[in-house]
Amino acid sequence: MGLTVGVIGLGRIGGFHADTLTALPSVAELVVTDANPAAVAATTDRLASARAASDADSLLNSEIDAVVIASATPTHAELIEKAIAAGIPTLCEKPIALSVAESAEVVARVADTDVPVTIGYNRRFDPAMAAARSAVDAGELGFITTVRSTTLDPAPPPAAYVAASGGIFRDCAVHDFDTVRWLLDDDVVEVYATGSNQGDPLFADVGDVDSASILLRFARGTTGVVSVTRYNARGYDCRLEVHGSTDSVVAGWDPATPVRNMQADCAFPAAEPHRFFMDRFAAAYRAELAAFCASVIDPSTTATSAPCTAQDALEVALIAEAATRSVATGRAVLIDEIRDALVPAR
Repeated sequence: MGLTVGVIGLGRIGGFHADTLTALPSVAELVVTDANPAAVAATTDRLASARAASDADSLLNSEIDAVVIASATPTHAELIEKAIAAGIPTLCEKPIALSVAESAEVVARVADTDVPVTIGYNRRFDPAMAAARSAVDAGELGFITTVRSTTLDPAPPPAAYVAASGGIFRDCAVHDFDTVRWLLDDDVVEVYATGSNQGDPLFADVGDVDSASILLRFARGTTGVVSVTRYNARGYDCRLEVHGSTDSVVAGWDPATPVRNMQADCAFPAAEPHRFFMDRFAAAYRAELAAFCASVIDPSTTATSAPCTAQDALEVALIAEAATRSVATGRAVLIDEIRDALVPAR
């Protein structure tokens, strides 16, 4: 008999997760809810296995086996805590919360329970990025000199989303931060970030930037280089390069990579460019949700997957906060500077 999985939030990513979960053999039924009744009706009309709950509290009391939280970021912390209190295994989309302090409080609560909580950093499940991690783990690349992670969005998100996002480092670059930490199995100790606004003045109006580059210094000496922008009209470009002393590997350089190759007589890349993160990472999302469901059925399976823990997500939040502070001050920021300023968890 399959799982009954709750989905809280049925916007862009929540609706995608609902569709993906329905197609998994391990899932028998969905219970769904959203602040927008039209989104709930659209989902239950589209998916025969989905039934509606009036709100999140009702959903968490619906005898579900697991829950996926895909609602707006300000709701994440409270919903994680409610799910933990109900003893329900949880996968929550990133981030845990908008502030580092609130994230730390949630992490402390998670540490006091046996209820599994996974944060949705799906790139860990991208086949090519996972292969790059395996190559690093196996020592195939020697010592790692540089890791480069790139996320170029084809167009800015809606204005309301930008205003509530927490900024490009907390909203967009966090995926890159998690990927490079996980890839190297190493901690960032110092961050320098710079950014600019050349597009819609909306970003500057809310204290954000539309494009940024971030240098990360890792504890074992590797340099991380992260590049992000809201403006890449050619398509959604997300790739990873790992440069080692004996070899180098890349992930995300596929025929649909949205670049024009200026090398004469070279047809690569030849496919229609990726247009959005959900087509670029469809396989990764499927693998992430399948691994989550498998871990609910048999918790020992987490040993063979790559879930992002709440503690991992807190480390990513510290990097994002340091990058935000670096842009504001024009200087490099030590991670310990951010960590030491945390308000102790209640």
